[in-house]
Amino acid sequence: MKDQIIRGKVFVVGDNVDTDQIIPAQYLNLVPTIPEEYEKLGSYALCGLPDEYKTRYVSHGETKTAYPIIVGGKNFGCGSSREHAPVSLGAAGCKIVLANSFARIFFRNSISTGEIYPVECRDELNKILKTGDEVEISMADCTLKILSSGEIRALEPLGDVRDVVEAGGIFNYARKSGMFQSPG
Repeated sequence: MKDQIIRGKVFVVGDNVDTDQIIPAQYLNLVPTIPEEYEKLGSYALCGLPDEYKTRYVSHGETKTAYPIIVGGKNFGCGSSREHAPVSLGAAGCKIVLANSFARIFFRNSISTGEIYPVECRDELNKILKTGDEVEISMADCTLKILSSGEIRALEPLGDVRDVVEAGGIFNYARKSGMFQSPG
């Protein structure tokens, strides 16, 4: 497993960001396996956030975000068990979500779909960083570097599930590791 470096701007949210805020129910009819609908799903990522968030995660008329890193607080991804939540974030261009804690089902869906890395942080980064700040994350060292100050913060290791995300999800991981063969 090589060191993956994720670098970019952060989009900062608070505690208890639920799956309705990540992808409102009205967009669940989009089928992620259809390329055009996958792209469209990304354009709606985090569009259910309250109006207090002045910056949109994905700008109107766009399908990709300028923020590959989301920084949340406690209980990120709570609510319903919709797989569309991590899929919409991945479709928008999110690479990683850092949070103090995750709802278990969101964490599992992030791993099983292989769309994003759900990484827990020890510090309340959502109270330290502001939307637009640039950071660099080393997946191997489990660190986040705040580029403006050079300050380093520790992240929790993902362990073996990192391989599943890097394979593109649980089914791709199972195929690559020889657990089962693709039909055909």
